[in-house]
Amino acid sequence: MKAYLVLDFSVHDFPGFMPYVAEIPALIDLHGGRYIVRGDPPMVIEGDWAPERMVILEFPSREAAQAFLADPDAQPLFQLRHRTTNSKLVLVDGCD
Repeated sequence: MKAYLVLDFSVHDFPGFMPYVAEIPALIDLHGGRYIVRGDPPMVIEGDWAPERMVILEFPSREAAQAFLADPDAQPLFQLRHRTTNSKLVLVDGCD
């Protein structure tokens, strides 16, 4: 069953964030992930949720997504994202 990482974030340090943008795609690909949505500003239709930017990643399985999240090579990039953005991240299973 496919799994999805959904990231809701706002960037407060664009220059500091750029190494993440440049390097994270290779690690996503390494774990079989692919971008479904890539940092686009969403249009709020209902409710008071107002994300500034959104990324949705699809992985072949929950295990692949969790391996990506646990990858030692990704940890410095995740720390960089934490320093340069305000972000919320969730993992959800698909409906396959």
